[in-house]
Amino acid sequence: MKLRYSPTSPYVRKVLVTAIELGLDKRIERVLNSTLDPNSDNPLGKVPALIMDDGEVLYDSPVICEYLDSLHQGAKLIPAEGPARWRALRQQALCDGIADAAILRMLETRRRPEALRWPDSIAQQSGKVSRALDRLEAEVAHLEGALTIGQIATGCTLEYLDFRFGDEDWRPAHPKLAAWQATFAKRPAMGKTVPKDPA
Repeated sequence: MKLRYSPTSPYVRKVLVTAIELGLDKRIERVLNSTLDPNSDNPLGKVPALIMDDGEVLYDSPVICEYLDSLHQGAKLIPAEGPARWRALRQQALCDGIADAAILRMLETRRRPEALRWPDSIAQQSGKVSRALDRLEAEVAHLEGALTIGQIATGCTLEYLDFRFGDEDWRPAHPKLAAWQATFAKRPAMGKTVPKDPA
């Protein structure tokens, strides 16, 4: 399998952490991909995209993670049924939404000329992140227990906020979430996938 990736993408990191946790990372070749490339395997130009052994392409990260979860016989990261399934999928959706908002804010503040920036949009995206973090703080007990895709998404997203907005510490207002993250960050899969800007 080949994974089209960016070293800064929280969605790519979620896939990589999933692959490592499932013992599948050695089966995946990483191929650096620019989201500006019109010839990307994903017609939307987004990463990640997974090219399977038969040439079929999967995107985006929730689909790829579910596919990887289907390739092993151990405990599933996406529970098969019941409340645990919906909780894990909801956590993943919430954290993907945090990443969406953070990326939009980053593009507005770092890529757009200052004279063309839209303060209302920046405030709107910041508000989404803040409300979602409040929800995670209130439901931090749901992040305990056996490893799930919800936990992986949460860990990757929180560290993406640190990576892109390190001067805006989310921890003081979310102490329980901060304590959870401090423990989760010690997982070897997290240590192997720390985001970094390309040289």
